[in-house]
Amino acid sequence: MLFSTTKHRSFFFAAALTLILICFSLTSAQVDLTDGESDPIKLFERGQNAHAKGDLDHAVLFYEAAIKLRPEFPEAEYQMGIALAALAHPNEAEKAFQRAIELRRDWPLPYTALGNLLTRSNRDKEAEPLLRRAVALGAKDYLTLDALAALLFRAKDKTEAMALAKRATEDDDAPASAWALRAFIEHDAGDKDAAAISIRRALAIDPRNISALETRAELHADAGEYAEAIEDLKTALSIRPDDKEISDHLAKMNERAADANRPPGSRSFDRFVTLINATPEEAQASNSNDPTIGVPALEKLVVKNPNNASLWARLGELTRTTDAKKSLSSYREANKIDPSNRKYATGYAAALIQLRQFANAVPILRQVIAGAPDDYAAHANLALALHELKRYAEALPVWEWVASSRPELAATYFYVAIAHDNLGEYPQALEAYEKFLARADATKNELEIGKVKLRLPKLRDQIKRGEGVKTKKP
Repeated sequence: MLFSTTKHRSFFFAAALTLILICFSLTSAQVDLTDGESDPIKLFERGQNAHAKGDLDHAVLFYEAAIKLRPEFPEAEYQMGIALAALAHPNEAEKAFQRAIELRRDWPLPYTALGNLLTRSNRDKEAEPLLRRAVALGAKDYLTLDALAALLFRAKDKTEAMALAKRATEDDDAPASAWALRAFIEHDAGDKDAAAISIRRALAIDPRNISALETRAELHADAGEYAEAIEDLKTALSIRPDDKEISDHLAKMNERAADANRPPGSRSFDRFVTLINATPEEAQASNSNDPTIGVPALEKLVVKNPNNASLWARLGELTRTTDAKKSLSSYREANKIDPSNRKYATGYAAALIQLRQFANAVPILRQVIAGAPDDYAAHANLALALHELKRYAEALPVWEWVASSRPELAATYFYVAIAHDNLGEYPQALEAYEKFLARADATKNELEIGKVKLRLPKLRDQIKRGEGVKTKKP
């Protein structure tokens, strides 16, 4: 399994410690400290200072001393639990968290900390009510939501797990781990386009995120892009050289690549097949998203591996916005080698659209959709091509499909509205314009917002006059 149970537990627990320390340091700053070595508050402060410096043993001693002087001190119990957990004393940490909960039952942080501690010990059934209680008490942090999402996913409650993973990424400060978990769950649900978007977000925040690299490797493999999949796993292994699970994943991916390149009936253990002729440096450079690095590397590799469709497609992808002609020719080569791969066909059509050859792109995209009715990229490109051709009646149902698939995207409703507007369907146009304004970003969609606001007064006046309203035939 890509995002293993063990990795879920250890990762979320480590993240828990970090977030909890940050959260609580803010609380401590508000305490009115007093003089005197016997003052429990001052002892607690010394414990926090030692904790912040990584001196956990002394931190525990200070917390214990503070609790002796002030037995009902939930903050000290909680912070001591964090230190004990980091020192690998789970039993003592559990007692400290339980004590913090008993003393302050409306505080979500110890519920989250104890829930994470229990999941690390394979005690999911005990952890679930604690994490749910944290959420009920108002915890909206990505740590609590992700921990509960991972737990529910393991329990096969994938619908709620997905909802929680999405909530976790609503936070503007959501880390790479939150996006990586969301990508993993989306991939498991078969929503590969959504998973790819989440992976891009995760790796933009942290290019070394192991879980995102492993999930992206699976997405590449799903598309038959084994070279890219293997490179992602090699990158993950370079970050964690002693991780047996990543090593196993890489070995299995090599076997899958070998099987994919053998004639039917061959067995995966017959012989190892080298996927591409490239040095490690060339392969690493070709995987770069920086065109100044990736494009030259790919241009060399396609010369050495002229029959590798995934390399041509990768070159097409990387040059789509910077050199549309090169993108078109690269995707053309990929299609020649593997005409059954819909991703290559969609990429070729996207390059045609970039070159404003809209009419040529339409039949290609229709063919892709005929074979893959749920292909989001093909629908989005087809809608745009038809829109640019001013074939609004044909574009409208495609835009509506795109909107239903990604209802959060503002721009889609702008195009839906324009289609209705040009077809003289004014009430529907008004509804779509209003949906666009409700979702639009003031900065990213500034130009479109201006256009809509200029159009709306006249549109509303036309509707008042009864224009653009469909009438039923007698």
